[in-house]
Amino acid sequence: MSQTSPTSPAQLRMVRKAAVGSAVGTTIEAYDFQIYGVASALVFSTVFFSDIPPSLGVVFSFATLSVGFLARPVGAMIFGHYGDKIGRKQLLIISLMGAGGCTTLMGLLPTHAQVGLWAPVMLVALRLLQGIFHGGEQGGAVLMAVEHAPAHRRGWYGSWAFLGSPGGTLLAAGVMGATIAATGENFLTWGWRVPFVISFILLGVGMIIRATVTESPEFAKLKKADGHAKAPMIEVIRKSWRLVLVSIGVNLGFNAFVWVLISYSLAYGTQYLGFEREFMLQGTQIGSVAMIIAILFFARLSDNIGRMKVMVAGALFILIYPFPMFALFDSARPPLAIAALVIGFIGASAVFGPLAAFLVELFPTKVAYSGVSVGYSLGAVLGGGLAPFIASLLMELSGGQSWTVALYLALGGAITLISLIFLRSFRSASAEARNPKIAETQAS
Repeated sequence: MSQTSPTSPAQLRMVRKAAVGSAVGTTIEAYDFQIYGVASALVFSTVFFSDIPPSLGVVFSFATLSVGFLARPVGAMIFGHYGDKIGRKQLLIISLMGAGGCTTLMGLLPTHAQVGLWAPVMLVALRLLQGIFHGGEQGGAVLMAVEHAPAHRRGWYGSWAFLGSPGGTLLAAGVMGATIAATGENFLTWGWRVPFVISFILLGVGMIIRATVTESPEFAKLKKADGHAKAPMIEVIRKSWRLVLVSIGVNLGFNAFVWVLISYSLAYGTQYLGFEREFMLQGTQIGSVAMIIAILFFARLSDNIGRMKVMVAGALFILIYPFPMFALFDSARPPLAIAALVIGFIGASAVFGPLAAFLVELFPTKVAYSGVSVGYSLGAVLGGGLAPFIASLLMELSGGQSWTVALYLALGGAITLISLIFLRSFRSASAEARNPKIAETQAS
């Protein structure tokens, strides 16, 4: 099931190339997905929902953000099925092309002032398609990185696939910040389109990199032995549904926390605390850099002391930190607001760093694309997809009481923690017998 340590320089180069390819590809797709989140916080309420009050416009903007997440499980099922039958590489190329194309078209859409209701309708349609393509991306990228890696370094190399999340956030915030500075008063008229159209250039770069990576060696062996599942999605639901639920729960609380940091904090900082848009974007950039470093650190740590110990610590952080985080925000002091973001990004990385290897090790190779994609995407929908919308709605209904959002995030952290505890109990009873990869990694 697992790959042995590479014995030649050529094998080591391909392991690293697979990890880099996953990191670059997911960075580009995360940019596509997250530039939408940044725009939802800063511009869509004006451009696509200009006929309603600004605070409600933000709520509607984040509702369209959620639409993309809701479509991800559909993409996960489609790409998971064919990824387990045909191969990881081809499906990853298709997902990258589709997501990048949708983002480019968003930048060319007419506004509400130009075509009325058709503007948000077209935006939502493209967001749905983007979500479908993105639903097939993370699972495949994770598998390519982990299945190429030696068994004792799956956490380290697997984490490179998730570097795309803070990398995409950093890129999205940087491009949006530079665009705001360059276009000035024209930002709300045409400047906001620039970050979306740039996706077309990034798409070409990603395609070149992904085309040079070989197919996953574990899947190649499985295909050669004709051992792939005839109906991967049905098999993973029938035989591994408890593990799917665990992966959903683990990802739910983490995703809710991170997407409040990535997206909702921009709206909160500008609308409720009076910070400039550029300042909040800079804070997100600093936090993203810190998260990249922290992901690599916690991933390597999980290879040395075990995934469960590191991830439980991360879940406890997500459970406890939301209240002090909003206390730092509500001080309305710029250094403390930056500290709130940076600490949040670092602490959450204790879950995110080991997560790639953790998810792959839950499922047998023949159904791994389906299991990882569905579990991750459903967790992302219930957590990250709804988080900015729920956070903005809670603030609206409570009259600006930030403790309501903190409580919501703490409940998500509790779900992540409970899911990890359940996995430990379930694994000791039966999971190791069904999937030797679990026993192997927990012994590390």
